Amino acid sequence: MAVLERLRPDHAPALLAFERENRGFFAARVPDRGDAYFEEFDDRLRELIEAQEAGEIHFHVLVAEGGEIVGRVNLVEVDPVAGSAELGYRLAEKATGRGLATRGVREVCRLAVEEYGLSRLTAVVTLGNDASSAVLARAGFGAVGGVTLDDGEPGTAYELELAPVS
Repeated sequence: MAVLERLRPDHAPALLAFERENRGFFAARVPDRGDAYFEEFDDRLRELIEAQEAGEIHFHVLVAEGGEIVGRVNLVEVDPVAGSAELGYRLAEKATGRGLATRGVREVCRLAVEEYGLSRLTAVVTLGNDASSAVLARAGFGAVGGVTLDDGEPGTAYELELAPVS
């Protein structure tokens, strides 16, 4: 079982290990982050924590027993006025197929409403990434149309209207 935690500076070593160990697995599904990501990891993480503290993003990690990070679930492009953000997530190859991504996405959807005051989430999945599409469907997202990703790949856009806390 893994626990969802808000990203903190002390997650850095485990997060870097997660990204390195799964780089090939991720690159087969989404555009590779490139060597610069790993070379500038500490500076990048510091910038992300600052942006998170400013409310511009909300990053989370799935932490297994022993402190190993087995997944990430992030909210980017946070627009507090519109109440919206874009969801992104990735799971370690060895952690797939156990419902961790679905649980992590559902938990971040709950946090989006209860902690971050959001009312709508979007997500984009490359065509052929059936596992990610299934996670979004299980979390209540609906496909809203085709898109072209930044790298030129075709994808599908998803959206979820979040229920306010009663």
